[in-house]
Amino acid sequence: MQQLLKNGFHRDLLIRVNFGTVDEGTGSSIVAVKVHLPKGLYVDPYELTSLQMHNLTQALVITDDIDLEVPEYLATEVSVLIYMRPDPECVSCFRAILPLHCRYHRPTGSGGKISVVLKNPEILISSQKSFLSMECLKETEIEAPCSQKDLYICRWDSMKFKPVSKELKLQIPVGLKHHLTLVCMVTLATTILCSSLLLSALFKYECISFVQTSLQN
Repeated sequence: MQQLLKNGFHRDLLIRVNFGTVDEGTGSSIVAVKVHLPKGLYVDPYELTSLQMHNLTQALVITDDIDLEVPEYLATEVSVLIYMRPDPECVSCFRAILPLHCRYHRPTGSGGKISVVLKNPEILISSQKSFLSMECLKETEIEAPCSQKDLYICRWDSMKFKPVSKELKLQIPVGLKHHLTLVCMVTLATTILCSSLLLSALFKYECISFVQTSLQN
């Protein structure tokens, strides 16, 4: 199950996995999800580092060099490996939360909102004890770090699962093309005004400093 929390350009993605049955091998298993983010979404590596320091989220960004400033049409897709934790509300469940951020899109003629589709993640499990039937596992094995803190490579089994929904859609606001000239003019005027005020304050401060220095001499 995937669910979006919060509103606006900064959201939290809640992912929950339910094994349905409880087995002694479940407790010794490591469960992770590999999330593939489209170009319209990104994660902040500095934010993830802060959350990991406070033991709130364990995630490893697989994609190198995430540019936090570029718009959607200049960005690239991002893959994140999230290490899940047992869900205290469900004995056979694991859960994880990943902070997501929306990128700015090109303005359109009609404005409104653009849908960004977030596909279901890939569920991975690494266990010393085999408690899942072969029908639950895919044929492929994946090599990935054992944990965010332990970068030794473990072998993960890719699991088959039944998603609650096929995909998750985010609605991102976009601007209007015919507002482009007005926005540029207002931005330029604001920049010139602020720069003038800063230069004026700097010049005034230098004059006062020069007068004080002259009086002291």
